[in-house]
Formats: sequence, C-alpha cells, structure tokens
Amino acid sequence: MKQILLFFGLTILILIPFFIWGDAWEERFTFEGAISWLSGYGSWAWLAGMLLLILDLILPIPGSLVMSGLGYVYGIWLGGLIAGLGSFVSGSVGYWLCRSLGERGAMKILGKSDFEKGVKTFNQVGGWLVVLSRWMPVFPEVISCMAGLNRMSKLKYHLALLASALPMGFVFAYIGHAGVQNPTMAVILSALVPPVIWLILTPLFKRQENKD
Repeated sequence: MKQILLFFGLTILILIPFFIWGDAWEERFTFEGAISWLSGYGSWAWLAGMLLLILDLILPIPGSLVMSGLGYVYGIWLGGLIAGLGSFVSGSVGYWLCRSLGERGAMKILGKSDFEKGVKTFNQVGGWLVVLSRWMPVFPEVISCMAGLNRMSKLKYHLALLASALPMGFVFAYIGHAGVQNPTMAVILSALVPPVIWLILTPLFKRQENKD
C-alpha cells in the first residue's frame, strides 16, 4: 500500500512545477526556442542541453524538444548520442539520489514489509518498468526514484535505462535534424524499440542469476 502511495506522491510532487510554471515554459521552449537557446552557448551547447535534460527531473522542461534541438545543432548521430546520454544521466541522478537514502531510510518511508516487497518486485520486473516508462511524461522520473529507493540492481537498472534513453535520444535527434513536424513516429519508435532491446538483454540476466 505504501508503494502505491509513494508512487502517487512522487507523481504529484513532480507535477507541481508543471502546474506552477508549465505555461511559461511551454511558451519559452518551442522547437525554435530550444534551437536558439542551445545555439547561444556555442561550443558548449551540448553541455547546456544535457543540463536541461537533467533539470527535467524538477522543472517542466520539454525534454523531447531539447533532444530535437540537439539533433538540429549537432546532427543525427552526435546529437542523438548527446541527447541519449543526457536522458541517461537524468535517470541516473534520480536513481542515486533515492538509493543514497539506504535501506534504513527506505524502511522508514515504506516500512519493512513494503520495502522487502518492493526490492523483490523491482529486481524481477524493474527493467520492464524502466524501459516502458521512459517515453512517457512524468513516469520516468517517478520510476527512477522508486527503483533507487527499492534498491533495484545497479547493473540491471542502468542497462535498462541505457536501452531506453539512447534510442529515444536518436529518434528525437532525427526529428530535429530532418525538421519533421509530426512526432507520432518518434513516440511509436521510442515506445517499441526499448522493450525489444530489453527483451534481448533479459536472458543474459537470467543466465547470470542461474550461475549465482
């Protein structure tokens, strides 16, 4: 029960900045606005873009527009790599901030029983939760925090995050580079590619667990 309350609590917490500043950020961060803002940093545009993607944890920044802007500025391959790594770092920050609370801190928040159930759940299906949530709004941040609090395997979490962040980065970089106006295909690819990659990686974890 506390896991569900935590999920909704984190969701509401992350949505608060959207309710307060959402309209202002939407007006500022159009596709053209993102390109102009990134270009203003010259050779440091890649770092500015990554910082924006990391700040998406706490601010209503449209990450897809930032990634598209990086694709416009740097091209599909370099822009996609920067966008994917920015998304990866953002997910890692959320995970490690919550994991740093330790088992004792997690038990205080969740209680021993819910914590033990959460650890078991995230180490069984946490990879799927990460890859399926990454292309959605709000949920990536929530899942990252919950995965860290429930002490999901570091290797499994970061591989799942990489399997979802990189494809998403390249897809949106392609949109920005090609000037594609309709992002429907990007959403579809960002939703389908990560699960396929994770489906390929999952047997590797099962083999390792059987050896252990």
